[in-house]
Amino acid sequence: MPRIDADTLSLKERVVKTNKVQKTHKGGRTMSWNALIVVGDGEGHVGIGLGKARSVPDAIRKGVEDAKKNIIKVPLVGNTIPHEALGRAGASLVLLKPAAPGTGVVAGGSVRAILEIAGVKDVLGKSLGSPNAINSARATMDCLRQLKQAEEVAKLRGKSLEEMLPKGVLAAMAAAAPPPEPEIVEEEAVRHGGEGEGIA
Repeated sequence: MPRIDADTLSLKERVVKTNKVQKTHKGGRTMSWNALIVVGDGEGHVGIGLGKARSVPDAIRKGVEDAKKNIIKVPLVGNTIPHEALGRAGASLVLLKPAAPGTGVVAGGSVRAILEIAGVKDVLGKSLGSPNAINSARATMDCLRQLKQAEEVAKLRGKSLEEMLPKGVLAAMAAAAPPPEPEIVEEEAVRHGGEGEGIA
C-alpha cells in the first residue's frame, strides 16, 4: 500500500494516553514518558503513533510525527464501515461491526478515539482481549486495514454487486449515495425568463 502524504490532508491530533516509564541502568533509573497519538481528518484517513522522550511535549511531538507516517484510508459506507472485522495485536482482540444510522460510536478507550477521528459515526466496537491501550489501538488499526468496499470485492471475484449483496444492503448503499445534480437546460431558462419579462 503506497504511503499517504500527510501534508495534503487537514489533520487533527488527539492524545490517547501518556504513560510514565523507567529504564534501569547500572548507575540508577532513567525516567521518561511515552505518548500514544492518533491523527486523522475525519473523512476516512487515520494513523496512530507512539512517541517516547524525557518530557511529555517531546513525546507527543514524536508520536505525531510517527502517526503521520502510518496513515491509512478507511473505506466508509455512509457513516459506518462496510462489513464486520476482527483485529488482533498481541493479547488484544478488537471486533468492529457496522451499525444503523444514529447509533453513534459504541466503543471505549483507544478504539473510540481512533474511530471518531477517522470519521466513523455509526459503529459497534468490542474489546475481547487485553485492555492495554497501545495494543488495542494497533488491533483497531488491523481491523480498519481489513475493510474493503463491496465494489472492490466484486471486481476481484468477477461478479456484479447485485449477485453478491442482499437487497437491503443495496438499498442502504443507494440511500447513502449523494443525489445526482439536476441538469439545467439553458434554452428553456432563457425562454421562461423572456416570457416573465413580457408579462411584467
